[in-house]
Amino acid sequence: MCGIVGIVSNKSVSANIIGALKKLEYRGYDSAGIATINKGQINEQKCSGRVDNLEKILFQKPSNGNLGIGHVRWATHGIPNKVNAHPHSSEAVSVVHNGIIENSDKLRDEYIKKGYSFKSQTDTEVITVILTDFFKIRRFNKLYLQNS
Repeated sequence: MCGIVGIVSNKSVSANIIGALKKLEYRGYDSAGIATINKGQINEQKCSGRVDNLEKILFQKPSNGNLGIGHVRWATHGIPNKVNAHPHSSEAVSVVHNGIIENSDKLRDEYIKKGYSFKSQTDTEVITVILTDFFKIRRFNKLYLQNS
């Protein structure tokens, strides 16, 4: 089980995401995380333990942005720690996930062969890498077609 929230607003969303995560904490208290987008940049903050720990981190280093996602985790893949906490982000995408990706080991091996590296032990990070690869290919194809 995990708890997931996403908010889009005309003002900063991090406080509302924290409030929602506190209400969802019964779905997972191994770790918590948030990712917001501000001026086109993904800002990811995460921690092991409860939402209160994440709230303290955000008090020290606020996460601005009017679009964001949050996650509380009950670990299924990888030990409960900051590295395995969601979201998993790249320069292009940030992902939270509830469930199990049955073929994640096979997919991980495929993308390692393509030159990608993984930070966590989670199956969710595979989604981040697949989407990042997709966006890179799409961006390359778009640039290639424009310059042809």
